[in-house]
Amino acid sequence: MAVDRRTIDLSAFPDLVVIYLGMRVNAWYGLKTVFGLGPGIRNSVDARPDGLLLHEDLLFSVVPLHGGMRQYWRDWDSLERWARSEPHRIWWQNFLKDSGGTGFWHETYFMRGGMEAIYDDMPSPIGMMKFAPLKPARGPMFSARTRAARAGDVPAPAITERELYGG
Repeated sequence: MAVDRRTIDLSAFPDLVVIYLGMRVNAWYGLKTVFGLGPGIRNSVDARPDGLLLHEDLLFSVVPLHGGMRQYWRDWDSLERWARSEPHRIWWQNFLKDSGGTGFWHETYFMRGGMEAIYDDMPSPIGMMKFAPLKPARGPMFSARTRAARAGDVPAPAITERELYGG
């Protein structure tokens, strides 16, 4: 029997952005962090933020516990606007001050070309960090917008480099 091959027409989504996000438990108390975030993430997804086309939950491994999600956004501006708003902004501020026994990463892919990624407190390589050189997320590498070489002004971050690192 012949394979039923299908494809998709993405012409209605010229600015599509796909983002994979993951959180890994690095210490036993990280379970509290991960499970504490679950209801907030579910509520924010259920609120259907403008531009979110699809959210899918993923499980990367059980030992160590490493879960995540894949999201499809209409465009970069929608994703960035949501990331700078509540509750995400508060969660990100808190995480960057204390990862709570977890590691976090995301990789972002743009329909019109380009990618960017961040890996915070990830003790072993995942995704692009397995083959690309790692650099400190400082200066122009601090913001997703500048890492991705997206045009436009960088909006006020959830936390500034100075607030995070001092100086």
